[in-house]
Amino acid sequence: MAMYPGEKKRSNILDWLTSSVGQILISLFVPVLTFIVLWQGFIFLRDANAPKLVIVVVAVVWGVGGVALLYFVSNWLVEKTSRQWLHRLQPFVFVGPAIVLLGWYLAIPTLRTLYLSFMNANSRSFVGLDNFIFAFTDRVMLEAFRNNLLWMIFGTALSVGLGLAIAVLADRSRYEKIYKAIIFMPMAISFVGAGVIWKFMYTYKGEGYGVVEIGLLNAIILALGGKSQPWLTTPPWNNFFLIVIMVWLQTGYAMVILSSAIKSIPAELLEAARVDGANEFQVFFQIMIPVIKGTLMSVITTIVIFSLKLFDIVRVMTGGNN
Repeated sequence: MAMYPGEKKRSNILDWLTSSVGQILISLFVPVLTFIVLWQGFIFLRDANAPKLVIVVVAVVWGVGGVALLYFVSNWLVEKTSRQWLHRLQPFVFVGPAIVLLGWYLAIPTLRTLYLSFMNANSRSFVGLDNFIFAFTDRVMLEAFRNNLLWMIFGTALSVGLGLAIAVLADRSRYEKIYKAIIFMPMAISFVGAGVIWKFMYTYKGEGYGVVEIGLLNAIILALGGKSQPWLTTPPWNNFFLIVIMVWLQTGYAMVILSSAIKSIPAELLEAARVDGANEFQVFFQIMIPVIKGTLMSVITTIVIFSLKLFDIVRVMTGGNN
């Protein structure tokens, strides 16, 4: 049966679209087109004059539904390809957007920050290593580095140490759940909230006739016949008093994670060590610690990261003063 030129051309296009190369190109083009449509929708919502609540609701629905549609369309198109190309492309459909977002919001800003570190204050002139020399020679910067190290070392050590001790000791108590719930409770408080609470604990009104201390610690000291102390304005001890707040917040986290790891240790292993004559200290240091070492390192790493992000507490408590 003869084919007209138009039909033959259409047939060639369909054959090309159904070929492996055509399907691969479609599987790449359609997600990009879908993303562009979603992005333009967000731009339209941003510039629209509708009520804010309507814009927020539509944006959430548009975003969640659009991302789900993007994944669905991409996966559907990839499944139309051959098995060989399916195994090659499908991982990128699910991991690709996350990699793009990580690259855009983490990798590129990191590289740009590194680039700007070699520029002057207005980012117009190249100054080489001058900024780094200033950072490691300026007194204020060195003091900031010292304070960060103190928070990392003492805050992490005390949080993990107390959390581990409580996890081990509470494990044998009949009131274990109650103790752990009370100790974990500060984790539900924000850094700013914790700063406000402890600011009332450390409040110092000074000396003089008619002055009444409202800070809990100073009130206790005065009740015992002592002298009130300016806890937050006495360097370098004020730094350690602030570290106490971090320990109060993070001990519960360390306790819960480490308690879970300790409970996963086979009871037969601990019993065998005790039967062989090991005392409780030997069981703890030679059996428990090696077994939970991986979890312990994860908790330490997490709390070190927390210690570098606690600006809220310092700001609320001291207002940035020394």
